[in-house]
Amino acid sequence: MEMESAGPSAKREQLAAPAIHGNAPLPVVPTAEAIDLEPAVAERSEEPSPGAEQDEEESLDHISRLPDHVLGEVISLLTIMEGSRTQILASRWRHLWRAAPLNLDFCGLPASNNMLPSRCALVSAIIAAHQGSGRRLCLPARHLQCRADAVDAWLRSHALDNLQELEFYFCCAKHCDPELVIEALLPPPASIFRFSSTLRAATISNCYLVDDMVETLRFPHLRKLALMCVKISEVSLHNIISGCPGLECLLLSTISSIRCHRINSTTLRSIGIRSSSEQLIIEDAPMLERLLYLEMNMQMQILVISAPKLETLGCIPEKYTDSKIVFGSTVIQGLRIDNQATVVGTVKILAIYMLYFSLDMVIGLMRCFPCLEKLYMKGEKNLWRRKHLNFLRSHEIRLKTIVMRYCRGIWAQVNFASFFVLNARVLESIRLEVAPCNYDEGFFEEQHRMLQMEKRASRGKKNVEGIHDVSDLDLAHPFACGC
Repeated sequence: MEMESAGPSAKREQLAAPAIHGNAPLPVVPTAEAIDLEPAVAERSEEPSPGAEQDEEESLDHISRLPDHVLGEVISLLTIMEGSRTQILASRWRHLWRAAPLNLDFCGLPASNNMLPSRCALVSAIIAAHQGSGRRLCLPARHLQCRADAVDAWLRSHALDNLQELEFYFCCAKHCDPELVIEALLPPPASIFRFSSTLRAATISNCYLVDDMVETLRFPHLRKLALMCVKISEVSLHNIISGCPGLECLLLSTISSIRCHRINSTTLRSIGIRSSSEQLIIEDAPMLERLLYLEMNMQMQILVISAPKLETLGCIPEKYTDSKIVFGSTVIQGLRIDNQATVVGTVKILAIYMLYFSLDMVIGLMRCFPCLEKLYMKGEKNLWRRKHLNFLRSHEIRLKTIVMRYCRGIWAQVNFASFFVLNARVLESIRLEVAPCNYDEGFFEEQHRMLQMEKRASRGKKNVEGIHDVSDLDLAHPFACGC
């Protein structure tokens, strides 16, 4: 068995904008802060010798020998800044970025002190100069309300034809009630849906989707859909989902005007929900594998009628004792099993949030989910008592991975974890997520001793090693970075 540690994550660094002047400059930008993205190209005062071009071709690497359309696809996977820099690699690459499928992310653009006008001017300049089609466009959702005309002009540009990914991301201000924001929302420009025939991933936020706008929409190739802080009717939501015959990942976050979400889909594999709705009913989802609660209403009821492949569930909070999850005739209220007539044998990964580390509660959940392999937990104190011999005699603990978040190494947490160390025969890993002040070898050596790792029931490795949108829904282990 392996005990892992999780420390602070590294921050991503933004690349600086390149200096620019060259043979084909971008259109003039009407702000002093806007930065031309074309890299510097060294100018030669003399004509090249007759054999210079041939020598350059012979020295090309194997990647540069690929066809233009293949290199264009590679460039389209890079950020806007990284893609623009490919022009300085060689003369072979100089024309490719402007013709490659456009990958334009508003967050990745350089900004001066006058940040918003500068970035908006850059978006206009890049789209106007682009000679190819579109691949991905990512913009702040607030532009749908405060800069609707500019967004409409961008979306109608031929530079975005055949767009595959469209994201209007939502960032709610601190101390701002999303429900109040939703009530004041306006419909987005109609051009937002002109890519419905080519989109594969879409995030729509901060707008009012009226019935007339969406009732006839069809997304034949859409695989991932996120609706965040939107106002929409239950009928329109059903029409959108039914108009996506290949939909695999669905994220519903703060959806207004809907009291009950009903899911009927033969293709959905992952559902994430953060909603004030009162009910979620999985009526028929034969392919559903992950049901993730990003945040639950205090009185929300989740009814799973048919999801025969469901393997991942959570994060279930204990504090909302009026919330319920129902599998057939089995009722889980908060984290307590109120009625267990049947077991749910498909669930292998579970995430829970306990006010206290209650072994009774965990054992009750393991009775309900007998094939559980990975358990992710939050908690502060321990309520373990030495009274579980009958359970150990009659049940095999199949857990392979345990993750304890905000671990401080106190005895309450150690006693809880040691129960599984000493009794779980197939346990492979215990992951302790700690604060930076505890992230050192001495702390983990002490945890190794206190957990009695030498007396572990499993026979795997025993060494101690150091180690927060809709795309995350299809991760193999969605709770590995938090729950």
